[in-house]
Amino acid sequence: MPNSHPSSTPLAAQLGETPAPLYARVKQMITQQITSGAWPAHHRVPSESELVAELGFSRMTINRALRELTADGLLVRMQGVGTFVAEPKGQAALFEVHNIADEIASRGHSHRAEVIVLDEVKATPERAMALDLREGQRLFHSLLVHFENGVPVQIEERYVNPQVAPHYLDQDFTRDTPNAYLMALAPMTEGEHVVEAVLATAAECKLLKIERGEPCLLIRRRTWSGRQVVSSTRLLYPGTRYRLEGKFEQ
Repeated sequence: MPNSHPSSTPLAAQLGETPAPLYARVKQMITQQITSGAWPAHHRVPSESELVAELGFSRMTINRALRELTADGLLVRMQGVGTFVAEPKGQAALFEVHNIADEIASRGHSHRAEVIVLDEVKATPERAMALDLREGQRLFHSLLVHFENGVPVQIEERYVNPQVAPHYLDQDFTRDTPNAYLMALAPMTEGEHVVEAVLATAAECKLLKIERGEPCLLIRRRTWSGRQVVSSTRLLYPGTRYRLEGKFEQ
């Protein structure tokens, strides 16, 4: 995250006198800082302790204001790092299968991927059914975290049919995404989506740098090339940083 640039006007002077509850006045003050451009995207917001000291309100009041602004998508709270002004929410295609690196680049932002796992596993009954293979058959497995301007925005866990992509484990997915590689190797002819609202596990919260209890968007996706299932994928997005968008005609 870039270094913060404090506003020249003391925060306490911007609270104003309104009959609104104290936490709502704090929310209003922070929102004004953001909408006015005084606090741009990635600006570090003062900590709870700093706001308590400067504004003279209780920690409970400040905490509620920051939690609600995070839920509203205006702030991003990263464990062990701090609270920052959020980027305007990115969007992922709901009815189309796009390469996340291309989506991020289209917004003029930088993408990078971190490979957490790249290995071979045995097909469980559930995974065998998803990929139309036999139970116990070998599968390729990858787990990546995708970043937009240095902020984690997606966990991608993918199980791949080795009959379609025999050299999957040899690829450098920090340079080319699994989606781009598989689309070039076996162009998609059919896809299936299931979208859910979920809570991330403790491990997923750590990878996404979000707090426990933050709602996330989950897409479960299967893709086919011809008659073969290519992959079964689980895409997890922090709800405060991403939105899904689709277009349809009747």
